[in-house]
Amino acid sequence: MGETLSRRRSLQVSSAATLVGAAIVPAVARARSYVPAPFRGTLCLFSKSVPHLNWQELAISSKRAGFGGIDLTVRRDGHVMPGRAAEDLPKAVAAIRAEGLEVPMITTELTRADDPTAVAIMSTASKLSIPYMKPGYYHYKFVDVRKEVEEAGNQFRGLAKLAEQYTIQLGFHNHAGYIGCQLWDFAPIIDSLDPRWVGYYYDLENAAEEGGAQGWRIDASLVMPRLKMLAAKDMYWKKTETGGWRPTTCPLGEGMCNFKVLLRMAAEHGFRGPISLHMEYQIPGVSNEQGIALSRATDDALMAAAGRNLDTLKGLLREAYEST
Repeated sequence: MGETLSRRRSLQVSSAATLVGAAIVPAVARARSYVPAPFRGTLCLFSKSVPHLNWQELAISSKRAGFGGIDLTVRRDGHVMPGRAAEDLPKAVAAIRAEGLEVPMITTELTRADDPTAVAIMSTASKLSIPYMKPGYYHYKFVDVRKEVEEAGNQFRGLAKLAEQYTIQLGFHNHAGYIGCQLWDFAPIIDSLDPRWVGYYYDLENAAEEGGAQGWRIDASLVMPRLKMLAAKDMYWKKTETGGWRPTTCPLGEGMCNFKVLLRMAAEHGFRGPISLHMEYQIPGVSNEQGIALSRATDDALMAAAGRNLDTLKGLLREAYEST
């Protein structure tokens, strides 16, 4: 067990050091040095969609579907409650690893260092050699947006200091409608922080929703030197009966998200971090509008759909990473 944890800790530190090196090499140089090779990162299921499964069931069903890891929710209504992270996160990770899967990242709601659960979550994740963590979101109040970004930045800087203390790498997630949804507002804050411990968790679906033409690509170019994790989900704009338009999530490869271009960019920048597959679209009779299984009885059908999405993702990765 000690040797295993030492190996994982070594990989964790090595990953951070690699990112620092990548951050100081010009993008053009990295692209020119690109050599086709299989993607070596971990393909994870985002556990949000199957809350009814216990830790062992989650691992067994994910492995059966073809995943190599779990993006584990450590938040309210998640697979690990934040207040019980010290007690339950080790048990959850042990159950998942016992089935041969990894837990390279956890998804939390943490936005500030003085959150009463922050130290327990980060210290426990560090002891378990979990290298990556997704923090929570900062909301616009639309009163004084400059001040709101400044306040969010101050909170995030404190969280980043705590992450460095516990050798956890933060991936800032761009989410439609929140601060950082187009990343230009939050990039100066990220730029000021140590790239070993702070970078991006890029979400093409959210970026396409906020900037469908070329806005997503501008953001993708911005994050590549500090890319920690990727989210995989898809969407398109649907015209409603009232004549308006709304973003509609869908199976991977059936929407407007240009994963071929994004993943090629990731390949050329040497990205090897985890990719988290999200099942955030409704399957009639199986999942609700957030993509959450309706009951234990529909978990198998949802996981079968997750497996199909994963096959699509694997095909996109082969094309992006292995072609000349």
